[in-house]
Amino acid sequence: MRRLGGKEVADEIMEDLKIRVEGLKAKGINPKLAILRVGQREDDLAYERGVLKRFEAAGVEVEVTAVDQGISQEDLDKTFDGINNDSKVHGILVFRPLPKGLSDEHMRRTIDPGKDVDFMDIRNMENVLSGVPDCAAPCTAEAVMSLIKHYQIETKGKKVAVVGRSLVIGKPVALLLTTANATVTVCHTKTVNVEEECRRADIIVACCGVAKLINANYVKEGQIVIDVGMNVDEEGKLCGDVDYDSVSEIAEAVTPVPGGVGSITTAILLRHVVNNAER
Repeated sequence: MRRLGGKEVADEIMEDLKIRVEGLKAKGINPKLAILRVGQREDDLAYERGVLKRFEAAGVEVEVTAVDQGISQEDLDKTFDGINNDSKVHGILVFRPLPKGLSDEHMRRTIDPGKDVDFMDIRNMENVLSGVPDCAAPCTAEAVMSLIKHYQIETKGKKVAVVGRSLVIGKPVALLLTTANATVTVCHTKTVNVEEECRRADIIVACCGVAKLINANYVKEGQIVIDVGMNVDEEGKLCGDVDYDSVSEIAEAVTPVPGGVGSITTAILLRHVVNNAER
């Protein structure tokens, strides 16, 4: 079994970004990311730690605004507006999904397009929807494609099962894979016999947000399994949507969690912030 680690991919991206950050600072421009986190979900905190580490390594400032999950919709929207109107901020990252009872509609409709580093506003996904090759996309979806490109994984004519249909990951990665000439099936909670759909595929992209859902019953020999999930198991340990131990005994190649797609995602996020600062 081949382990598809994300560090190699992220390191390549970071080499270029560090040079670009130095160039911006030489011009008096200090790139800055603002994070808005609601509550204390462990997967959000894990992602936040990864972002802070990545951005610190590049010398880029991150300001975290953390609010209680009991915050009112009105106060949440006001908090967001304050960040959105800060002229020193080049990128805004809101951890989603928000807790039940809270909506991100106001944020999606009002976010400054020049700060929308994770494509909250669907209008900023025009290139993804139009099928523009190698275009910028929501960070995790773009990270998946960067991993595929780095490891020279063939997508042309291949069958891909994307398990998950969120606007943040599932749908955009399905569109990007379609642009890369794959035949894509999007599976979700209403899909009949998901295991069989996955076994038919050459590549599985797991992005459903269910810890260790994809196990040995979902895979066959020769498959490539890309795990996008970030969850916490019964022992409180970080894990993906794939049961790595059982799947790695069957599949040809698997991405680990941690150390896989997430490592690349933080580098892509930094790239988007730097892109905005350079405009």
